[in-house]
Amino acid sequence: MTDTIKSLAALLAEGKTSSVELSQDYLARIERLNPALNAFVTVDAEKTLLDAAAADARRASGNAGPLTGVPIAHKDIFCAEGWLTTCGSKMLSNFVSPYDAHVIEQFKAAGMPCLGKTNMDEFAMGSSNETSYYGPVRNPWDTDRVPGGSSGGSAAAVAGRLAPAATGTDTGGSIRQPAALTGITGLKPTYGVVSRYGMIAFASSLDQAGPMAQTAEDCALLLNVMAGFDPRDSTSLEREKEDYARDLNQPLAGLRIGLPREFFGAGLTGDTARAVEEAINQLKKLGAQTVEVGLPNSNLSVAAYYVLAPAEASSNLSRFDGVRYGYRTPEYRDLTDMYEKTRAEGFGPEVKRRIMIGAYVLSHGYYDAYYLQAQKLRRLIAQDFVEAFKQCDVILGPTAPTTAFKLGEKTADPVEMYLSDIYTIAVNLAGLPGMSLPCGFDAQGLPIGLQLIGDYFAEARMLGVAHQYQLASDWHTRAPAL
Repeated sequence: MTDTIKSLAALLAEGKTSSVELSQDYLARIERLNPALNAFVTVDAEKTLLDAAAADARRASGNAGPLTGVPIAHKDIFCAEGWLTTCGSKMLSNFVSPYDAHVIEQFKAAGMPCLGKTNMDEFAMGSSNETSYYGPVRNPWDTDRVPGGSSGGSAAAVAGRLAPAATGTDTGGSIRQPAALTGITGLKPTYGVVSRYGMIAFASSLDQAGPMAQTAEDCALLLNVMAGFDPRDSTSLEREKEDYARDLNQPLAGLRIGLPREFFGAGLTGDTARAVEEAINQLKKLGAQTVEVGLPNSNLSVAAYYVLAPAEASSNLSRFDGVRYGYRTPEYRDLTDMYEKTRAEGFGPEVKRRIMIGAYVLSHGYYDAYYLQAQKLRRLIAQDFVEAFKQCDVILGPTAPTTAFKLGEKTADPVEMYLSDIYTIAVNLAGLPGMSLPCGFDAQGLPIGLQLIGDYFAEARMLGVAHQYQLASDWHTRAPAL
């Protein structure tokens, strides 16, 4: 199964296959390969095939949209009516959502059947997909290695061809980093372009949903479905609808690519540096020119992020207390005991760690010293990007400093794990769009990701650059032997 979203849509439009047939093919592949990859936590073939049959009926009646009938998988952070929605946590292991997230509504309206819900780091907290209550996801290129996180289940599903595309969320790199580690394309839009309604919150000022697929062209088509104003989300931006595929065929002549000196220093492996350099050379051949830019405060982004994100998480996760829905401890003496035991038993170690950090930095006497300082750093980091974009059209660099590491390799050292996102976090702090696309393999045959960062609302241009690169390369076409 190596078909792209675009090619599957064409087959459906030409009547060469049906949505039911496509869905059956992917469900069979999930049944065969998911036990080894653990990419999906919930599959319901009956629901999927009902969706597919409805899509076929819609196409037969002449009411099909561009992607009607193409199946897709959804990260288990999105509430989906009638589906178990766990967020990778014991705390929500029995929660069946009574409503749809805005993103799910959009894909339903487009007529795209749901193949199932994908595994993820618990409450999206992690960079390796090892914190899930349902066990770690394994990288299809090497099942002894991580797929990245927190959208590792979605990444593994697309890379392993268990789904042609999947939704993900990106709070500090959680679409782009797993896309890089599994050799697929993933896009984080400008903050506010995609509604967060019905997306279980981790850090509300940073979380953003986006598409994960094989190609930049597929991501553009999927973003056309996902994006749009939603009055139920106070951070959703009211903007005119746009076609994110409009610049795919725009030539790169005259394009100015900014290369941040801070992204090419210590910590970057040789194989990754070489692959990124070769990608730069390829883009130059296509007519682009490069300019060195500075992001002097980007080295402070990890420190700022791990004050701000846990602070917001400690607030957002206070609602999971065993009273209204989700897990409740079976034995308790009184209400306080129920709260304490429910949260102690329901949350995993990484979630507890971040809640404690967040509560600490928001506490009296430490708010000014930590949280307020981190917010000031956030403003400086965003200003660095504003200055950089005065000199260039897009910014380019590696997505992650290394390729996929072994399962368990970094679990004992949280700080080392956090540094996996050193090149991606600044983009979230600034609210900018960013994406990762494959640009090579290391000596061990593991994928390497190239990161593109655009100015605010410049997704279409960024996708155009990525598409032109993919027309001139074949890294995105390669799939693991499964």
